[in-house]
Amino acid sequence: MKLFNRIKTFLGSRKKISISVVVLVLIISISFTASRNTDNNFETVKNLDIFYSLYKEVNLYYVDPIVPGDIIKTGIDAMLNSLDPYTVYIPESQTEDLKIMTTGKYGGIGALIRKKDDYTMVTQPYENSPAAKSGVIAGDIILEIDGRTMKDKASEDVSELLRGEPKTKVKLKLKRIGEEKPIEISIEREEIKMNSVPYYGMLEDNIGYIYLNSFTNTAGKEVKDAFTDLKKNNDLNTIVLDLRGNSGGLLIEAVKICNLFVEKGSDIVSMKGKVAQMDKVYNAESNPMDTDIKVIVLVNRGSASASEIVAGCIQDLDRGVIIGQRTYGKGLVQTTRELSYNGILKVTTAKYYTPSGRCIQALDYTHRNEDGSVGNIPDSLISEFKTKNGRTVYDGGGVEPDITVEEKKISNITVALVINDLIFDYANHYKYTHPTIESAGTFKFTDKDYDDFLNFIKNKDFDYKSKTEEALNKLIEESKEEKYYDTAEAELKGLSEKFKRDREKDLMLFKDEIIDIISTEILSKYYYDKGVIIYSLKNDDEVRKAVEIAKNNDSYLKTLNPSKK
Repeated sequence: MKLFNRIKTFLGSRKKISISVVVLVLIISISFTASRNTDNNFETVKNLDIFYSLYKEVNLYYVDPIVPGDIIKTGIDAMLNSLDPYTVYIPESQTEDLKIMTTGKYGGIGALIRKKDDYTMVTQPYENSPAAKSGVIAGDIILEIDGRTMKDKASEDVSELLRGEPKTKVKLKLKRIGEEKPIEISIEREEIKMNSVPYYGMLEDNIGYIYLNSFTNTAGKEVKDAFTDLKKNNDLNTIVLDLRGNSGGLLIEAVKICNLFVEKGSDIVSMKGKVAQMDKVYNAESNPMDTDIKVIVLVNRGSASASEIVAGCIQDLDRGVIIGQRTYGKGLVQTTRELSYNGILKVTTAKYYTPSGRCIQALDYTHRNEDGSVGNIPDSLISEFKTKNGRTVYDGGGVEPDITVEEKKISNITVALVINDLIFDYANHYKYTHPTIESAGTFKFTDKDYDDFLNFIKNKDFDYKSKTEEALNKLIEESKEEKYYDTAEAELKGLSEKFKRDREKDLMLFKDEIIDIISTEILSKYYYDKGVIIYSLKNDDEVRKAVEIAKNNDSYLKTLNPSKK
Protein backbone atom coordinates (compact mmCIF):
# COMPACT_ATOMS: atom_id res chain seq x y z
CA MET A 1 0.00 0.00 0.00
CA LYS A 2 2.94 2.38 0.59
CA LEU A 3 3.90 1.99 -3.08
CA PHE A 4 0.33 2.68 -4.17
CA ASN A 5 0.12 5.79 -1.96
CA ARG A 6 3.36 7.16 -3.42
CA ILE A 7 1.99 6.67 -6.95
CA LYS A 8 -1.27 8.36 -5.94
CA THR A 9 0.69 11.38 -4.76
CA PHE A 10 2.65 11.50 -8.00
CA LEU A 11 -0.50 11.30 -10.08
CA GLY A 12 -2.55 13.63 -7.88
CA SER A 13 -2.34 16.64 -10.22
CA ARG A 14 -3.06 14.61 -13.38
CA LYS A 15 -6.86 15.17 -13.42
CA LYS A 16 -7.42 13.20 -16.63
CA ILE A 17 -5.63 10.06 -15.50
CA SER A 18 -7.72 6.98 -16.34
CA ILE A 19 -9.01 4.77 -13.55
CA SER A 20 -7.62 1.84 -15.55
CA VAL A 21 -4.07 3.12 -14.94
CA VAL A 22 -4.74 3.24 -11.21
CA VAL A 23 -6.11 -0.31 -11.32
CA LEU A 24 -3.00 -1.45 -13.21
CA VAL A 25 -0.72 0.26 -10.69
CA LEU A 26 -2.58 -1.45 -7.86
CA ILE A 27 -2.17 -4.84 -9.55
CA ILE A 28 1.58 -4.23 -9.93
CA SER A 29 1.79 -3.29 -6.27
CA ILE A 30 -0.11 -6.40 -5.17
CA SER A 31 1.96 -8.56 -7.53
CA PHE A 32 5.15 -7.30 -5.90
CA THR A 33 3.81 -8.15 -2.44
CA ALA A 34 2.27 -11.47 -3.46
CA SER A 35 5.52 -12.71 -5.02
CA ARG A 36 6.75 -13.31 -1.49
CA ASN A 37 3.59 -15.13 -0.34
CA THR A 38 1.56 -18.25 -1.05
CA ASP A 39 -0.14 -19.70 -4.11
CA ASN A 40 -3.37 -18.24 -2.81
CA ASN A 41 -1.95 -14.79 -3.44
CA PHE A 42 -1.04 -15.85 -6.97
CA GLU A 43 -4.73 -16.63 -7.56
CA THR A 44 -5.60 -13.18 -6.25
CA VAL A 45 -3.16 -11.42 -8.57
CA LYS A 46 -4.18 -13.56 -11.54
CA ASN A 47 -7.84 -12.69 -11.12
CA LEU A 48 -7.14 -9.01 -10.55
CA ASP A 49 -5.17 -9.07 -13.80
CA ILE A 50 -8.16 -10.68 -15.54
CA PHE A 51 -10.42 -8.03 -14.06
CA TYR A 52 -8.19 -5.22 -15.30
CA SER A 53 -7.93 -6.76 -18.78
CA LEU A 54 -11.69 -7.18 -18.94
CA TYR A 55 -12.28 -3.60 -17.81
CA LYS A 56 -9.80 -2.28 -20.38
CA GLU A 57 -11.52 -4.12 -23.25
CA VAL A 58 -14.99 -3.00 -22.16
CA ASN A 59 -13.79 0.57 -21.76
CA LEU A 60 -12.30 0.54 -25.27
CA TYR A 61 -14.94 -1.32 -27.25
CA TYR A 62 -18.33 -1.12 -25.52
CA VAL A 63 -20.79 0.55 -27.89
CA ASP A 64 -21.90 3.28 -25.46
CA PRO A 65 -19.82 5.45 -23.13
CA ILE A 66 -19.30 3.98 -19.64
CA VAL A 67 -18.71 5.81 -16.37
CA PRO A 68 -15.58 4.25 -14.82
CA GLY A 69 -16.55 4.99 -11.21
CA ASP A 70 -20.03 3.52 -11.62
CA ILE A 71 -18.99 0.29 -13.32
CA ILE A 72 -16.16 -0.35 -10.85
CA LYS A 73 -18.51 0.36 -7.91
CA THR A 74 -20.99 -2.14 -9.35
CA GLY A 75 -18.24 -4.76 -9.47
CA ILE A 76 -17.16 -4.00 -5.90
CA ASP A 77 -20.72 -4.20 -4.60
CA ALA A 78 -21.38 -7.53 -6.34
CA MET A 79 -18.14 -8.97 -4.99
CA LEU A 80 -18.89 -7.97 -1.40
CA ASN A 81 -22.53 -9.01 -1.63
CA SER A 82 -21.38 -12.54 -2.45
CA LEU A 83 -19.92 -12.66 1.08
CA ASP A 84 -22.74 -11.30 3.26
CA PRO A 85 -25.02 -8.23 3.26
CA TYR A 86 -23.04 -6.53 6.03
CA THR A 87 -19.69 -6.31 4.21
CA VAL A 88 -20.00 -3.14 2.15
CA TYR A 89 -17.92 -0.43 0.49
CA ILE A 90 -18.83 3.08 1.56
CA PRO A 91 -17.55 5.79 -0.81
CA GLU A 92 -16.56 9.20 0.52
CA SER A 93 -19.94 10.65 -0.50
CA GLN A 94 -21.74 8.28 1.90
CA THR A 95 -19.43 8.28 4.92
CA GLU A 96 -21.62 10.89 6.60
CA ASP A 97 -24.42 8.31 6.76
CA LEU A 98 -22.12 5.93 8.65
CA LYS A 99 -21.27 8.71 11.11
CA ILE A 100 -24.97 9.35 11.71
CA MET A 101 -25.59 5.65 12.38
CA THR A 102 -22.83 5.42 14.98
CA THR A 103 -23.28 8.80 16.69
CA GLY A 104 -26.91 9.69 16.06
CA LYS A 105 -25.72 13.21 15.18
CA TYR A 106 -25.82 15.30 12.03
CA GLY A 107 -26.28 18.89 10.91
CA GLY A 108 -29.70 19.60 9.45
CA ILE A 109 -33.31 20.60 10.07
CA GLY A 110 -34.40 17.43 11.92
CA ALA A 111 -37.20 15.77 9.98
CA LEU A 112 -38.13 12.42 8.51
CA ILE A 113 -38.92 12.54 4.80
CA ARG A 114 -39.97 10.14 2.05
CA LYS A 115 -41.00 10.16 -1.58
CA LYS A 116 -44.65 10.84 -2.42
CA ASP A 117 -45.59 11.00 -6.09
CA ASP A 118 -43.34 13.54 -7.87
CA TYR A 119 -42.04 15.22 -4.72
CA THR A 120 -40.66 14.44 -1.28
CA MET A 121 -42.90 14.78 1.75
CA VAL A 122 -42.13 15.53 5.40
CA THR A 123 -43.48 12.55 7.34
CA GLN A 124 -42.49 13.84 10.78
CA PRO A 125 -40.35 16.66 12.19
CA TYR A 126 -38.38 15.66 15.29
CA GLU A 127 -39.49 17.12 18.59
CA ASN A 128 -37.82 20.50 19.31
CA SER A 129 -35.97 20.32 15.98
CA PRO A 130 -35.33 23.39 13.78
CA ALA A 131 -38.03 22.08 11.43
CA ALA A 132 -40.62 21.80 14.21
CA LYS A 133 -39.70 25.17 15.72
CA SER A 134 -39.96 26.80 12.28
CA GLY A 135 -43.48 25.49 11.74
CA VAL A 136 -42.86 22.55 9.39
CA ILE A 137 -45.53 19.88 9.90
CA ALA A 138 -46.09 16.29 8.79
CA GLY A 139 -47.60 16.14 5.33
CA ASP A 140 -45.79 19.20 3.98
CA ILE A 141 -44.64 18.64 0.39
CA ILE A 142 -41.18 20.05 -0.38
CA LEU A 143 -41.54 21.95 -3.66
CA GLU A 144 -38.23 23.82 -3.60
CA ILE A 145 -35.02 24.03 -1.57
CA ASP A 146 -33.10 27.31 -1.88
CA GLY A 147 -34.99 28.08 -5.08
CA ARG A 148 -34.25 24.72 -6.74
CA THR A 149 -37.20 22.56 -7.72
CA MET A 150 -37.44 19.19 -6.00
CA LYS A 151 -39.74 17.64 -8.57
CA ASP A 152 -38.61 14.12 -9.49
CA LYS A 153 -35.67 14.33 -7.08
CA ALA A 154 -34.84 11.20 -5.08
CA SER A 155 -35.47 11.55 -1.36
CA GLU A 156 -31.75 10.85 -0.76
CA ASP A 157 -30.87 13.92 -2.85
CA VAL A 158 -33.41 16.03 -0.97
CA SER A 159 -31.99 14.82 2.34
CA GLU A 160 -28.49 15.80 1.23
CA LEU A 161 -29.68 19.34 0.48
CA LEU A 162 -31.44 19.65 3.84
CA ARG A 163 -28.30 18.67 5.73
CA GLY A 164 -25.53 21.15 6.31
CA GLU A 165 -23.33 22.83 8.88
CA PRO A 166 -25.12 24.09 12.00
CA LYS A 167 -26.01 27.82 11.94
CA THR A 168 -26.37 27.83 8.16
CA LYS A 169 -29.79 28.54 6.70
CA VAL A 170 -31.94 26.72 4.18
CA LYS A 171 -35.08 28.09 2.50
CA LEU A 172 -38.00 25.76 1.79
CA LYS A 173 -41.09 26.22 -0.36
CA LEU A 174 -43.82 23.89 0.89
CA LYS A 175 -47.27 22.80 -0.21
CA ARG A 176 -49.52 22.28 2.82
CA ILE A 177 -52.95 20.75 3.33
CA GLY A 178 -55.62 23.42 3.63
CA GLU A 179 -53.42 26.15 2.12
CA GLU A 180 -54.04 27.33 -1.44
CA LYS A 181 -50.66 28.98 -1.92
CA PRO A 182 -47.20 27.53 -1.19
CA ILE A 183 -45.56 28.45 2.12
CA GLU A 184 -41.97 29.68 2.31
CA ILE A 185 -39.97 28.97 5.48
CA SER A 186 -36.36 29.81 6.30
CA ILE A 187 -34.75 27.36 8.74
CA GLU A 188 -31.43 27.62 10.53
CA ARG A 189 -29.78 24.24 10.71
CA GLU A 190 -28.63 22.84 14.04
CA GLU A 191 -26.76 19.78 15.25
CA ILE A 192 -29.45 17.11 15.44
CA LYS A 193 -29.02 14.41 18.08
CA MET A 194 -31.31 11.41 17.83
CA ASN A 195 -31.59 9.91 21.30
CA SER A 196 -31.07 6.17 21.70
CA VAL A 197 -33.57 6.31 24.59
CA PRO A 198 -36.54 8.32 23.31
CA TYR A 199 -38.66 7.43 26.36
CA TYR A 200 -38.47 5.97 29.86
CA GLY A 201 -40.98 5.94 32.69
CA MET A 202 -42.95 3.84 35.15
CA LEU A 203 -45.35 1.11 34.06
CA GLU A 204 -46.66 0.62 37.58
CA ASP A 205 -45.57 1.59 41.10
CA ASN A 206 -42.42 -0.56 41.23
CA ILE A 207 -41.85 -1.37 37.57
CA GLY A 208 -39.67 0.89 35.43
CA TYR A 209 -39.51 0.90 31.64
CA ILE A 210 -36.75 1.97 29.25
CA TYR A 211 -37.19 1.99 25.48
CA LEU A 212 -33.88 1.68 23.61
CA ASN A 213 -34.17 2.09 19.83
CA SER A 214 -30.50 2.06 18.76
CA PHE A 215 -26.93 1.44 19.95
CA THR A 216 -25.20 4.70 19.08
CA ASN A 217 -22.09 5.80 20.95
CA THR A 218 -24.22 7.28 23.76
CA ALA A 219 -26.60 4.33 24.24
CA GLY A 220 -24.89 3.01 27.37
CA LYS A 221 -24.88 6.41 29.03
CA GLU A 222 -28.50 7.09 28.09
CA VAL A 223 -29.68 3.79 29.57
CA LYS A 224 -27.59 4.39 32.69
CA ASP A 225 -29.01 7.90 33.11
CA ALA A 226 -32.58 6.69 32.60
CA PHE A 227 -32.13 3.86 35.10
CA THR A 228 -30.51 6.21 37.63
CA ASP A 229 -33.42 8.65 37.35
CA LEU A 230 -36.05 5.93 37.67
CA LYS A 231 -34.32 4.39 40.68
CA LYS A 232 -33.78 7.73 42.40
CA ASN A 233 -37.41 8.82 42.18
CA ASN A 234 -39.22 5.49 42.61
CA ASP A 235 -39.23 2.38 44.80
CA LEU A 236 -38.00 0.30 41.88
CA ASN A 237 -37.92 -3.52 42.01
CA THR A 238 -38.10 -4.32 38.27
CA ILE A 239 -36.71 -2.74 35.12
CA VAL A 240 -38.16 -3.60 31.70
CA LEU A 241 -35.70 -2.94 28.85
CA ASP A 242 -37.49 -2.78 25.50
CA LEU A 243 -35.27 -3.83 22.56
CA ARG A 244 -38.07 -4.61 20.10
CA GLY A 245 -37.28 -3.36 16.61
CA ASN A 246 -33.76 -2.37 17.67
CA SER A 247 -31.51 -3.57 14.84
CA GLY A 248 -28.29 -2.94 16.75
CA GLY A 249 -25.24 -0.72 16.42
CA LEU A 250 -22.04 -0.52 18.44
CA LEU A 251 -21.03 -3.70 20.28
CA ILE A 252 -19.25 -1.83 23.05
CA GLU A 253 -22.49 -0.04 23.98
CA ALA A 254 -24.19 -3.42 24.42
CA VAL A 255 -21.35 -4.39 26.77
CA LYS A 256 -21.84 -1.20 28.80
CA ILE A 257 -25.57 -1.83 29.16
CA CYS A 258 -25.05 -5.42 30.34
CA ASN A 259 -22.42 -4.16 32.79
CA LEU A 260 -25.14 -2.14 34.57
CA PHE A 261 -26.74 -5.34 35.83
CA VAL A 262 -24.10 -8.11 36.00
CA GLU A 263 -21.24 -8.71 38.42
CA LYS A 264 -17.88 -7.13 37.67
CA GLY A 265 -15.65 -9.61 35.83
CA SER A 266 -18.56 -11.50 34.23
CA ASP A 267 -18.12 -12.56 30.60
CA ILE A 268 -20.54 -10.58 28.41
CA VAL A 269 -19.58 -11.44 24.84
CA SER A 270 -16.57 -12.83 22.96
CA MET A 271 -15.42 -12.45 19.35
CA LYS A 272 -13.58 -14.96 17.19
CA GLY A 273 -12.24 -14.17 13.72
CA LYS A 274 -9.84 -15.48 11.10
CA VAL A 275 -7.22 -12.95 12.18
CA ALA A 276 -6.03 -13.44 15.77
CA GLN A 277 -6.17 -9.72 16.54
CA MET A 278 -9.95 -9.88 16.11
CA ASP A 279 -10.32 -12.40 18.94
CA LYS A 280 -11.45 -10.64 22.07
CA VAL A 281 -13.43 -11.30 25.24
CA TYR A 282 -15.48 -8.45 26.68
CA ASN A 283 -15.97 -8.61 30.44
CA ALA A 284 -17.90 -6.39 32.83
CA GLU A 285 -15.08 -4.02 33.74
CA SER A 286 -17.00 -1.69 36.05
CA ASN A 287 -18.96 -2.17 39.23
CA PRO A 288 -22.63 -2.78 38.35
CA MET A 289 -25.41 -0.39 39.33
CA ASP A 290 -27.75 -3.11 40.59
CA THR A 291 -27.38 -6.90 40.65
CA ASP A 292 -30.57 -7.58 42.62
CA ILE A 293 -33.27 -5.76 40.68
CA LYS A 294 -35.45 -7.94 38.47
CA VAL A 295 -34.59 -7.47 34.78
CA ILE A 296 -37.01 -8.18 31.93
CA VAL A 297 -35.92 -7.74 28.30
CA LEU A 298 -38.47 -7.42 25.49
CA VAL A 299 -37.42 -8.66 22.03
CA ASN A 300 -38.94 -9.52 18.65
CA ARG A 301 -37.86 -10.44 15.12
CA GLY A 302 -36.54 -6.90 14.62
CA SER A 303 -34.12 -7.20 17.56
CA ALA A 304 -30.70 -7.86 16.06
CA SER A 305 -26.95 -7.66 16.57
CA ALA A 306 -26.19 -5.57 19.69
CA SER A 307 -29.76 -6.17 20.91
CA GLU A 308 -29.08 -9.90 20.74
CA ILE A 309 -25.81 -9.47 22.63
CA VAL A 310 -27.72 -7.86 25.51
CA ALA A 311 -30.56 -10.42 25.41
CA GLY A 312 -28.13 -13.35 25.06
CA CYS A 313 -25.94 -12.17 27.92
CA ILE A 314 -28.85 -11.53 30.30
CA GLN A 315 -30.31 -14.94 29.42
CA ASP A 316 -27.06 -16.94 29.63
CA LEU A 317 -26.15 -15.45 33.01
CA ASP A 318 -29.74 -15.99 34.22
CA ARG A 319 -29.76 -12.31 35.13
CA GLY A 320 -33.23 -11.64 33.73
CA VAL A 321 -36.21 -12.97 31.80
CA ILE A 322 -36.49 -12.54 28.01
CA ILE A 323 -40.05 -12.02 26.71
CA GLY A 324 -41.38 -11.71 23.14
CA GLN A 325 -40.49 -13.50 19.91
CA ARG A 326 -37.29 -15.10 18.60
CA THR A 327 -34.75 -12.45 17.62
CA TYR A 328 -33.34 -11.88 14.13
CA GLY A 329 -30.17 -13.97 14.42
CA LYS A 330 -27.20 -11.74 13.46
CA GLY A 331 -24.08 -13.14 15.07
CA LEU A 332 -21.54 -11.37 12.87
CA VAL A 333 -19.27 -8.48 13.85
CA GLN A 334 -18.21 -5.73 11.45
CA THR A 335 -15.10 -3.56 11.60
CA THR A 336 -14.45 -0.44 9.52
CA ARG A 337 -11.24 -0.10 7.52
CA GLU A 338 -10.11 3.14 5.89
CA LEU A 339 -9.49 3.00 2.14
CA SER A 340 -7.98 5.21 -0.54
CA TYR A 341 -9.81 8.41 -1.49
CA ASN A 342 -11.53 8.57 1.92
CA GLY A 343 -13.62 5.48 1.29
CA ILE A 344 -14.45 2.98 4.03
CA LEU A 345 -14.78 -0.79 3.98
CA LYS A 346 -17.20 -2.19 6.55
CA VAL A 347 -16.14 -5.82 6.68
CA THR A 348 -17.28 -8.82 8.72
CA THR A 349 -14.22 -9.74 10.77
CA ALA A 350 -15.59 -12.05 13.46
CA LYS A 351 -18.51 -13.94 14.92
CA TYR A 352 -19.65 -13.17 18.42
CA TYR A 353 -20.51 -15.64 21.15
CA THR A 354 -22.70 -15.20 24.21
CA PRO A 355 -21.38 -16.21 27.69
CA SER A 356 -22.60 -19.82 27.29
CA GLY A 357 -20.51 -20.11 24.10
CA ARG A 358 -23.27 -19.99 21.49
CA CYS A 359 -23.30 -18.02 18.25
CA ILE A 360 -26.84 -16.99 17.37
CA GLN A 361 -26.19 -16.41 13.62
CA ALA A 362 -29.28 -17.66 11.75
CA LEU A 363 -28.20 -17.56 8.09
CA ASP A 364 -25.31 -19.60 6.70
CA TYR A 365 -23.51 -17.34 4.22
CA THR A 366 -20.63 -19.78 3.77
CA HIS A 367 -22.81 -22.43 2.08
CA ARG A 368 -25.03 -20.89 -0.56
CA ASN A 369 -27.63 -22.69 -2.65
CA GLU A 370 -27.09 -23.17 -6.39
CA ASP A 371 -29.17 -20.08 -7.14
CA GLY A 372 -27.04 -18.00 -4.76
CA SER A 373 -29.68 -17.82 -2.06
CA VAL A 374 -28.85 -18.33 1.60
CA GLY A 375 -30.49 -20.84 3.93
CA ASN A 376 -30.80 -21.10 7.70
CA ILE A 377 -28.26 -23.00 9.74
CA PRO A 378 -29.45 -26.63 9.38
CA ASP A 379 -30.94 -28.33 12.45
CA SER A 380 -28.16 -30.92 12.31
CA LEU A 381 -25.61 -28.20 13.13
CA ILE A 382 -27.58 -26.59 15.98
CA SER A 383 -26.07 -27.33 19.39
CA GLU A 384 -27.19 -27.20 23.00
CA PHE A 385 -25.61 -24.87 25.54
CA LYS A 386 -26.23 -24.28 29.22
CA THR A 387 -26.97 -21.06 31.09
CA LYS A 388 -25.41 -20.30 34.47
CA ASN A 389 -28.29 -22.10 36.22
CA GLY A 390 -28.16 -25.05 33.83
CA ARG A 391 -31.07 -24.14 31.57
CA THR A 392 -30.78 -25.38 27.98
CA VAL A 393 -30.36 -22.79 25.21
CA TYR A 394 -29.47 -23.20 21.54
CA ASP A 395 -27.31 -21.53 18.92
CA GLY A 396 -27.95 -21.01 15.21
CA GLY A 397 -31.05 -18.88 15.02
CA GLY A 398 -31.41 -15.86 17.23
CA VAL A 399 -32.27 -15.71 20.92
CA GLU A 400 -35.34 -17.76 21.82
CA PRO A 401 -37.30 -15.92 24.55
CA ASP A 402 -37.83 -17.54 27.94
CA ILE A 403 -41.50 -16.60 27.56
CA THR A 404 -42.94 -16.39 24.05
CA VAL A 405 -45.78 -13.98 23.34
CA GLU A 406 -47.47 -14.55 20.00
CA GLU A 407 -46.88 -11.73 17.54
CA LYS A 408 -49.95 -9.75 16.58
CA LYS A 409 -51.00 -10.24 12.98
CA ILE A 410 -52.13 -7.23 10.98
CA SER A 411 -55.02 -7.65 8.56
CA ASN A 412 -54.48 -6.99 4.86
CA ILE A 413 -57.02 -4.15 4.81
CA THR A 414 -55.08 -2.34 7.56
CA VAL A 415 -51.84 -2.86 5.65
CA ALA A 416 -53.50 -1.43 2.52
CA LEU A 417 -54.74 1.64 4.43
CA VAL A 418 -51.18 2.27 5.66
CA ILE A 419 -49.43 1.60 2.34
CA ASN A 420 -51.81 3.89 0.45
CA ASP A 421 -51.22 6.71 2.99
CA LEU A 422 -54.92 6.85 3.89
CA ILE A 423 -54.27 6.70 7.63
CA PHE A 424 -51.37 9.14 7.33
CA ASP A 425 -53.47 11.58 5.28
CA TYR A 426 -56.39 11.30 7.70
CA ALA A 427 -54.10 11.98 10.68
CA ASN A 428 -52.92 15.18 8.97
CA HIS A 429 -56.55 16.12 8.28
CA TYR A 430 -57.38 15.42 11.95
CA LYS A 431 -54.52 17.65 13.13
CA TYR A 432 -55.71 20.43 10.81
CA THR A 433 -59.25 20.25 12.23
CA HIS A 434 -58.24 19.63 15.88
CA PRO A 435 -55.68 22.22 17.07
CA THR A 436 -55.36 20.47 20.46
CA ILE A 437 -56.16 17.04 21.90
CA GLU A 438 -55.95 15.40 25.32
CA SER A 439 -52.70 13.86 26.61
CA ALA A 440 -51.21 10.74 25.04
CA GLY A 441 -52.08 8.70 28.12
CA THR A 442 -55.78 9.59 28.00
CA PHE A 443 -56.41 10.08 24.27
CA LYS A 444 -59.31 8.11 22.84
CA PHE A 445 -60.34 7.87 19.20
CA THR A 446 -64.13 7.61 19.47
CA ASP A 447 -66.75 5.81 17.39
CA LYS A 448 -67.79 9.21 16.06
CA ASP A 449 -64.18 9.83 15.00
CA TYR A 450 -64.11 6.45 13.25
CA ASP A 451 -67.26 7.36 11.32
CA ASP A 452 -65.43 10.52 10.25
CA PHE A 453 -62.51 8.39 9.07
CA LEU A 454 -64.83 6.11 7.08
CA ASN A 455 -66.34 9.16 5.43
CA PHE A 456 -62.82 10.49 4.68
CA ILE A 457 -61.82 7.34 2.78
CA LYS A 458 -65.26 6.66 1.29
CA ASN A 459 -64.30 7.69 -2.24
CA LYS A 460 -60.63 6.79 -1.97
CA ASP A 461 -59.45 4.00 -4.25
CA PHE A 462 -57.40 1.25 -2.65
CA ASP A 463 -57.23 -2.48 -3.23
CA TYR A 464 -56.30 -5.43 -1.08
CA LYS A 465 -56.85 -9.15 -0.73
CA SER A 466 -57.79 -10.84 2.50
CA LYS A 467 -55.44 -13.54 3.76
CA THR A 468 -58.25 -16.06 3.28
CA GLU A 469 -58.54 -15.00 -0.37
CA GLU A 470 -54.79 -15.36 -0.85
CA ALA A 471 -54.82 -18.86 0.65
CA LEU A 472 -57.86 -19.87 -1.41
CA ASN A 473 -56.33 -18.56 -4.65
CA LYS A 474 -53.20 -20.58 -3.91
CA LEU A 475 -55.36 -23.68 -3.31
CA ILE A 476 -57.14 -23.16 -6.63
CA GLU A 477 -53.85 -22.79 -8.52
CA GLU A 478 -52.42 -25.93 -6.93
CA SER A 479 -55.63 -27.89 -7.61
CA LYS A 480 -55.32 -26.96 -11.29
CA GLU A 481 -51.69 -28.08 -11.40
CA GLU A 482 -52.57 -31.41 -9.78
CA LYS A 483 -55.67 -31.89 -11.99
CA TYR A 484 -58.15 -31.84 -9.09
CA TYR A 485 -59.85 -28.56 -10.01
CA ASP A 486 -62.51 -29.98 -12.36
CA THR A 487 -63.87 -32.34 -9.71
CA ALA A 488 -64.05 -29.58 -7.06
CA GLU A 489 -64.80 -26.56 -9.25
CA ALA A 490 -68.29 -25.91 -7.84
CA GLU A 491 -67.12 -26.12 -4.21
CA LEU A 492 -64.10 -23.89 -4.85
CA LYS A 493 -66.20 -21.28 -6.65
CA GLY A 494 -68.65 -21.37 -3.76
CA LEU A 495 -65.86 -20.77 -1.27
CA SER A 496 -64.49 -17.94 -3.42
CA GLU A 497 -67.87 -16.22 -3.40
CA LYS A 498 -68.33 -16.82 0.32
CA PHE A 499 -64.94 -15.38 1.22
CA LYS A 500 -65.01 -12.58 -1.34
CA ARG A 501 -63.79 -9.47 0.43
CA ASP A 502 -66.31 -6.88 1.50
CA ARG A 503 -64.59 -3.56 2.13
CA GLU A 504 -67.30 -2.12 4.36
CA LYS A 505 -67.56 -5.36 6.31
CA ASP A 506 -63.78 -5.59 6.80
CA LEU A 507 -63.57 -1.97 7.94
CA MET A 508 -65.91 -2.91 10.79
CA LEU A 509 -64.44 -6.37 11.41
CA PHE A 510 -60.95 -4.92 11.95
CA LYS A 511 -62.16 -1.66 13.49
CA ASP A 512 -60.20 -1.94 16.76
CA GLU A 513 -56.97 -2.71 14.92
CA ILE A 514 -57.45 0.19 12.51
CA ILE A 515 -58.33 2.59 15.35
CA ASP A 516 -55.12 1.63 17.12
CA ILE A 517 -53.03 2.50 14.05
CA ILE A 518 -54.95 5.76 13.47
CA SER A 519 -54.46 6.76 17.11
CA THR A 520 -50.69 6.29 17.03
CA GLU A 521 -50.46 8.25 13.76
CA ILE A 522 -52.51 11.11 15.21
CA LEU A 523 -50.53 11.20 18.45
CA SER A 524 -47.25 11.40 16.53
CA LYS A 525 -48.45 14.75 15.10
CA TYR A 526 -48.93 16.23 18.57
CA TYR A 527 -46.58 14.40 20.93
CA TYR A 528 -43.97 12.85 18.62
CA ASP A 529 -42.35 9.49 19.49
CA LYS A 530 -42.92 9.86 23.23
CA GLY A 531 -46.66 10.19 22.75
CA VAL A 532 -46.80 7.14 20.49
CA ILE A 533 -44.86 5.03 23.00
CA ILE A 534 -46.97 6.14 25.97
CA TYR A 535 -50.20 5.35 24.11
CA SER A 536 -48.94 2.01 22.76
CA LEU A 537 -47.91 0.74 26.19
CA LYS A 538 -51.56 0.61 27.26
CA ASN A 539 -52.45 -2.22 24.87
CA ASP A 540 -49.10 -3.97 24.54
CA ASP A 541 -49.23 -7.75 25.00
CA GLU A 542 -45.51 -8.12 25.73
CA VAL A 543 -45.55 -5.26 28.26
CA ARG A 544 -48.65 -6.75 29.87
CA LYS A 545 -46.82 -10.08 30.22
CA ALA A 546 -43.74 -8.34 31.61
CA VAL A 547 -45.84 -6.65 34.31
CA GLU A 548 -47.47 -9.99 35.16
CA ILE A 549 -44.09 -11.70 35.60
CA ALA A 550 -42.66 -8.75 37.54
CA LYS A 551 -45.52 -8.90 40.03
CA ASN A 552 -45.15 -12.64 40.56
CA ASN A 553 -41.73 -13.11 42.13
CA ASP A 554 -42.08 -16.92 42.26
CA SER A 555 -42.86 -17.05 38.55
CA TYR A 556 -39.88 -14.79 37.78
CA LEU A 557 -37.47 -16.93 39.80
CA LYS A 558 -38.94 -20.20 38.50
CA THR A 559 -38.35 -19.05 34.92
CA LEU A 560 -34.67 -18.44 35.64
CA ASN A 561 -34.17 -21.63 37.61
CA PRO A 562 -36.86 -24.25 36.83
CA SER A 563 -35.15 -26.91 38.98
CA LYS A 564 -35.30 -24.79 42.12
CA LYS A 565 -38.28 -25.44 44.37
